Amino acid sequence: MCICVALARASVLQPFRQSARSAVSSRLFLLSPRPLSTLAILEHREGRISAQSFPVVTAASKFGGPITVLLAGSGSKEVSTQAAKLNGVEKVIYASNNAYDKGLPENFAPLLVENIKKGNFTHVVGAHSAFGKNILPRASALLDVQQISDCIEIKDENTFVRPIYAGNAIATVRSTDTIKIVTIRGTAFSPAEETSSSATVEEAPVDPDAECTTAWVSENLTRSERPDLGTAPKVVSGGRGLKDKENFDRLMPPLADALGAAIGASRAAVDAGFADNSLQIGQTGKVVAPQLYLAAGISGAIQHLAGMKDSKVIAAINKDPDAPIFQVADVGLVADLFQAIPELTEKLNTGNK
Repeated sequence: MCICVALARASVLQPFRQSARSAVSSRLFLLSPRPLSTLAILEHREGRISAQSFPVVTAASKFGGPITVLLAGSGSKEVSTQAAKLNGVEKVIYASNNAYDKGLPENFAPLLVENIKKGNFTHVVGAHSAFGKNILPRASALLDVQQISDCIEIKDENTFVRPIYAGNAIATVRSTDTIKIVTIRGTAFSPAEETSSSATVEEAPVDPDAECTTAWVSENLTRSERPDLGTAPKVVSGGRGLKDKENFDRLMPPLADALGAAIGASRAAVDAGFADNSLQIGQTGKVVAPQLYLAAGISGAIQHLAGMKDSKVIAAINKDPDAPIFQVADVGLVADLFQAIPELTEKLNTGNK
């Protein structure tokens, strides 16, 4: 009797165990990870890849899978030959439609999403620039995934390191989204180098003449012989201590020219109308890491420090000896900047002769 019961139990359990094994096997099959593949979004200007895009390829290589580059806009076909030579790139796709020239998110994001889906990419990487901050959040929303912003380190395919609280703390975040969309801080990754080999180049698998919803009307640019603020090896930056736009324009350009530097500004100076917002450095502006950063009349609020604290040498001129900028400065001068800057400019010009 007992044996019969045992046999009966065994006969009942056996199909259950088989079905359980089948369910586990099926579940394991369904959860098997996709092969890693990364789409790197590169910016280009005047027939060349923009400087802030080279670190994007380096960051993309941290995931370990093949790297595909996406370029869009007028001239993207010609620029694709340069992108194809970057170390680690296996394929370049381009969309030569002038509707993508200015990176309008209403036009560019659908193009990006379409290529992410068709390429079955697991990761998408772009620069934490005005372009990247405009496009990638919109693409993330269209794909219903969370974007990970301003990464300074990629630990593995799911884990990222990023600054928070204006750089006063570092957060390690882990994403479980099927597609990871990431912007990276360019100063945290070395620029990708060109090689002798060349990746394959293809036209983007979407209609390059697709109708776009938004058109760029016009822009007025001020041409300057000074280096680009985002990549300049030297930067001189003015703050609210300059008191007005007239003083900013009178003191900062001659100093920048004497040093061969780009000009930046604090948010306080921009908000006061001393400088254009394209020159703003800080948490809500550009992030720079030049060899030399000279801050004149900038107190050193944490929001500003977040945009320049990785500079190799920081020099500061401020009449307040307790200004926070002196806590991060390698060289500090407690002086009236209206006297110090003209004297410094004169000595630099004398030395350059």
